[in-house]
Amino acid sequence: MPAKTAKAPAKKARTAKLVKTAKEAKTAKTAKLVKTTKKAKTAKLIPLGDRILVKQVRQDEVRASGLVIPDTAREKPQIGEVLAVGPGRLDDNGKRMPMDVKAGNRVLYAKYTGQEVPRGVLGAEDEEFLVLKESDILARLG
Repeated sequence: MPAKTAKAPAKKARTAKLVKTAKEAKTAKTAKLVKTTKKAKTAKLIPLGDRILVKQVRQDEVRASGLVIPDTAREKPQIGEVLAVGPGRLDDNGKRMPMDVKAGNRVLYAKYTGQEVPRGVLGAEDEEFLVLKESDILARLG
């Protein structure tokens, strides 16, 4: 009989260990589900044709002299970072023309061009995004 009593606590310990790991696995699954649902809330914007998605670079709010510039007096930014690029425009023969810019490039674009992306569409409330045509980009910054 003593042999059976010695095995019983060991079996219970293994069962308790399995239950503990199953609970941990369940919480890990729910945590994983929460992470995936958070990612699903942000939309992915894919430009078409010769369109380019640009994230605007913010200007400094304070000048070197210490003057604080309010939002109403700030100029519209002309520099941005390319986030996504469309496949390119079609020429007369139906072939795609390659784009001159790639994702990750910093570009200078015309001041009042492009279409603003509504805030919150790409997940970031405090950042501003534009969809530009390739012809609206004036230069690539090195």
